[in-house]
This record gives sequence, C-alpha cells and structure tokens, in this order.
Amino acid sequence: MPKQSWMKLKDLTPAASNSINATVILVEKGNTIEEDKEKTKTCVALVADETACVNFQMWGDECEAFQPGDIIRISKGIFSRHKNKLLLRAGKRGSVEKVGEFTMLFVESPNMSEMRYMPDANQPSKLVPESQLTKP
Repeated sequence: MPKQSWMKLKDLTPAASNSINATVILVEKGNTIEEDKEKTKTCVALVADETACVNFQMWGDECEAFQPGDIIRISKGIFSRHKNKLLLRAGKRGSVEKVGEFTMLFVESPNMSEMRYMPDANQPSKLVPESQLTKP
C-alpha cells in the first residue's frame, strides 16, 4: 500500500482530484441543513492546522459525528468549488475520522476558502493563491 503524504492547509489549491490528506482541528461548526429533495444533511465547519484554516463541508452522519475541539484526519479529500464556494470535503472517495480532542495548535488566518486563485504563469493548469503570484 503506497504511503500517504500529509498536507498543510496553507498548501491547498483547488483541484478536481481526491488527493488531500490532512489532520485538522474542528474550530467551529455551522447549522445542519437539508439540501435537496432527498433531504441530504450538510453542514459547513471551520477547520484549521498550524498554517491556515479552511471551510470544511460535512455530509449526512458526519454532521453529528464531529464537534468543535475534535481533531480529525481527512484522507483523500478534495478542495474545490461547490455551489460557488471553495470547500474542503471528503467527497465520495475520501474519508474522515476522529483521531483526538483539543490538543492541537492552530491558526484562524489565512482562510484558504476566501483566497482568490489564479493560474500559475509557469503551469497554467495549476492554480495558486493570488498573493503568491510573482510580479514581473
């Protein structure tokens, strides 16, 4: 089995692939809502590590399973637009599990979900935060 590489939140960039493995603390959790005709439950939480924070979307049972202060491990997550918002989520191919409580250093800024991303001049298919673009 190949070894998973773990990512810091400051290194997130939007991509349509399930390649994000991160350990984060759940800082705050929004209300659970029912999204569609099938009554799919979702909620958005703020998660963080020592480098940045990001909005994290939880689905179904995840909404009740995790509470502020929980340390969670996201495996094969995806950071992409959902309903015109940049969100980190486990998606159908990923997973989320609680691995601890309360004992993790974190920051609440920058919020990677609020960054503007632009194509990298050297690799146009790769997006980078606008603040990291090099000026000519």
